Amino acid sequence: MMTMLQAYNVYEDRCPTRLVLDRLADKWALLILDRLESGPVRFNHLRRDIKGISQKVLSQTLKKLERDGLLSRAVFATVPVTVEYTLTPLGRTLTQTVAALAHWAEHNMDAVLAAQEAYDTAPSAR
Repeated sequence: MMTMLQAYNVYEDRCPTRLVLDRLADKWALLILDRLESGPVRFNHLRRDIKGISQKVLSQTLKKLERDGLLSRAVFATVPVTVEYTLTPLGRTLTQTVAALAHWAEHNMDAVLAAQEAYDTAPSAR
């Protein structure tokens, strides 16, 4: 464990911040973090809410986010076992950023589709 502060530079190829950026740029991670913004959520509820995510990918993404300190996992001794996820204080620092990215796509999708159509139908000068 590091005891001194280190200067990080995301533009350097070996900077560990690249790994964190890679994780946060993942659509599943963004959707999970955004979904947890309103409070703790059970594993199966996340799976139902986030359409298209497989159980395996959800489990892998949750483990990576937990390892990064962005969420915590609580296991309850019920039958069957209940697992609940919640944002950590570190994860909470991302809620506004994550929501802005996730919902930017919803609010701007028509403009993006129009730009793609214009690009695809323009004379090939590229």
